[in-house]
Formats: sequence, structure tokens, C-alpha cells
Amino acid sequence: MPTPTIAITTGEPAGIGPDITLMAAMREWNAQLVAIGDIDMLRERARLIDLPINLTPYQPSANPRPHTPGHLSVLHTSTSATVIPGTLNLANAHYVLKTLDIAIEGCQMGRFQAMVTAPVQKSIINDAGIPFSGHTEYLAEKTGTEHVVMMLATDKLRVALATTHLPLKDVPAAITTESLERTLHILRADLHQKFGITSPSIAVLGLNPHAGEGGHLGLEEIEVITPMLEKLRGQDWHLAGPLPADTAFNPDMLAHTDVFLAMYHDQGLPVLKYAGFGEAVNITLGLPLLRVSVDHGTALDLAAKGTASPHSLERAISHAL
Repeated sequence: MPTPTIAITTGEPAGIGPDITLMAAMREWNAQLVAIGDIDMLRERARLIDLPINLTPYQPSANPRPHTPGHLSVLHTSTSATVIPGTLNLANAHYVLKTLDIAIEGCQMGRFQAMVTAPVQKSIINDAGIPFSGHTEYLAEKTGTEHVVMMLATDKLRVALATTHLPLKDVPAAITTESLERTLHILRADLHQKFGITSPSIAVLGLNPHAGEGGHLGLEEIEVITPMLEKLRGQDWHLAGPLPADTAFNPDMLAHTDVFLAMYHDQGLPVLKYAGFGEAVNITLGLPLLRVSVDHGTALDLAAKGTASPHSLERAISHAL
């Protein structure tokens, strides 16, 4: 196969996104890497963290070559204001979204075979007057994808989410028969197509404590989750659940499960991040393009200090490949 080209959006410029992008470029990759961001900002960040790297403007090629350590192509887009590491600036919110738009368009046009995203600061984008709940929702909107699934993965554990960035009070109403069925279909299809798992085993968590305790602690399991699982089991799906979330991640289940489906963000992700913080990646399933991300935030306090770890970004590139 020809060498793929992977776009890396450098994220919030005041955070560690630029740092870890530059660090990841110091090793070999069997892909052409293209950083999307302000080339002058990246050069200054390389100077601050004392990284000997040669940054050059990206030139599209019909025959891209594997990445050479210490070199990085940059598809330049200018920041709106001077970047001070560790200090957020409202003026650069639109810049952050522009890097995502460029990567999305490049994937849709076939110029890039995948996009890997460094972390953004959701709060500063919202403070700039731009409604933004996260990469997952933004990518869905920009690609016209009605339903996507957020899944985080380590080498030994995958956790997908039935809902993503919602206030806890809004979660029960968001778990409907229709949304749960669509989520399960996307999850099953992408595990087969992207991970080569012919008939994935999916463990579904209940929404309520003790998976509802037979209706004494909530009815969502009885009214929504169980009927959907029974329907799909009748179509030869391998499904477990609804399971009490506090006991689902036991050694026996871990050994026989390809993915756990949690009902909300903080039900499943604390387990995954405890098991592999800094080593996990975030994959958006159901998109018409391939997107993989880091599992951490912008770490403003580490920006430009040279102490940030690029491991999660490197894992994201590896997963994309």
C-alpha cells in the first residue's frame, strides 16, 4: 500500500499540543506526518523546549514518504494573537477550530488518510461565544454525521459511551431505544471493519446503581436497555448486560469482552483512565473519516517546559496507522 498521510491538529496553542506534536516527530513513522498549525508558533515552541527539529511548509505529493525523525511538514494557518504558553487567549479560539476544519476537509478530499487530534480547551472556545462540547460532536456536525460513538482504548481495554459530554441530569432522557440501537450498530460495525473482530463481544452497563435493582433503583434497564439487548441477541449478537457498573470490570469479563458500553462519560472512563492513563487513545466511530485522539487535556501548566509526555499522541498515531 502507498504511504499514508496523517494530519495532526496541534490543539490549544497555549497547551501541550504543540509540544507533544513536535516530540512525536522525533521518531520514525511509516506515514507522512503533517502538523496543522502556526509554523512560527511551532518553531518558537521547539526553541523553548530545546528540540532540534526542522519545520518546513507542507507540500502535497502524489508519492508521500515515511516520516523522517527531526523533520516535520506543517500546513500553516496563523494564530490570531501571540501565544503565551500556559495562558489562554480568547482570540485564538477560532484558530483552534480552523485547524480542525482543515484536517476534516483534507480527509474528505483524500489528501489525508486520517486525522490525529491534540487536546483543545473547550472552555475557551465556549467563552469566545462558540458553542462547543468537544471534538466528537464537532466532527459529527462538520461531516454531517447524525450519530457517532466515542470510544477510548488501551492495549487491553476498550470503553465506548452511549452518551458523551452531557450534564448528568440530561443523561437518562438521552438513552432512548433508537439511540442505543444506533450506538450498538456503529460499535459492532466499526469493531469489525476497523479492528478485524468478526463477531465482537459487547458488555453493556446499566444506567442505575446495581443496574436498577430490578426496578427499585430506576426503570431504564427494564424499559429501554434490556429489551434492546434481547432484540439484538435474537440476531446472534454477543451481548452481556445490562451489568452493574461497579462489578462489570472484573477479570472474567475483561477476558471475554471486546468492548464495554457505558451509559455516560464518567461511568466508564475513570476505569479506563486508571488502567492506562497517558497510554489510551480516543477514537470516534461512525464518521466517514478516521479520527484518533489523545486521552488527556491541554495541561497548561506543562506547556513549553519540555516535561509533557507524548505517549498518548504516539499511541494515537499508531492506532491510526
